[in-house]
Amino acid sequence: MQGLHLTADLRGCRCERRWLLDAEALLAFCYRAAVDVGLTAVAQLTHAFNATAHGPGGVTATVLLAESHLCIHTWPEHDAVTLDVFVCNVARDHSVAAEQLLCVLIEKFEPAQCDRQRLSRGSITT
Repeated sequence: MQGLHLTADLRGCRCERRWLLDAEALLAFCYRAAVDVGLTAVAQLTHAFNATAHGPGGVTATVLLAESHLCIHTWPEHDAVTLDVFVCNVARDHSVAAEQLLCVLIEKFEPAQCDRQRLSRGSITT
């Protein structure tokens, strides 16, 4: 249970539009970014939402990690993204990798505003 949960709410994203709209491209980037920081990707999933009267549909990209997960949701009609990175730290502390991954993701979206949250979760009692 012990782990680190990082989230970020990004607004005013100035990245290429495809990063907000193209589920497969976003997933490939997320997968590579997770592996590059030393995490172990074990599965992946995307979903593209249909366009509405408010604008084009966003996407969700999820990478299941041996250490836990990475999930991204985009709102292209608002140039907004939410990021969620959770790593378990039982056998080994993966906090540095989680922080690096979040930074890589934030950088990709080039937000005008970024609200980050950090939550230590769970504890092991004996």
